[in-house]
Formats: sequence, C-alpha cells, structure tokens
Amino acid sequence: MQIGTVWKSVFASWPAAIPRKGVAVNNLGESLPFKAFMVGAEMVLLERSNPDTLGARYILLPYDQVANVKFVDPLSTQVFASMGLEGKLTT
Repeated sequence: MQIGTVWKSVFASWPAAIPRKGVAVNNLGESLPFKAFMVGAEMVLLERSNPDTLGARYILLPYDQVANVKFVDPLSTQVFASMGLEGKLTT
C-alpha cells in the first residue's frame, strides 16, 4: 500500500472522538499546525491555526507528502483503538 493511500484513509476516517486538529509534518520536515481539515481525492486541505509569515491560512497538501501527524490533545487508548491501533498506552 502506498503511503498516500494510508494518509488519505487516516484523514477520511478520522474518529469523531479525536479533535480535527494537530500538526502535520511534510516530507521536507516542515511542521504545519492545523485546526481543521477537508479531504479531497488527492489532497488534504489544512486550515492553519495561525497564518504563516506570508499570511497564508490554508495549505493544500498531497497525501503522499505527509510524513506524519502529531496530536496536540491528550487522548486515551480507546480513541486510538477506534483508528484500528492495538496495544495499551499509559494514559
């Protein structure tokens, strides 16, 4: 499975129990904080938490350019289990 397909699935099936915000990191290592997103066929539209230095508030990011996503809210094992992850966290 290609990485773009994996990230498209993550964004498209984002559990309701996880706030739709976080930090996406692209393949160049840039951190992209977001407070909301919309999914498309080939890209995700991220709404930035704050405008960047050029005033941009939205980022279109191709799924295959997503390196990882960081969650900024405290979350429980049950929330991640709803994403299909297995195991146990300490929280």
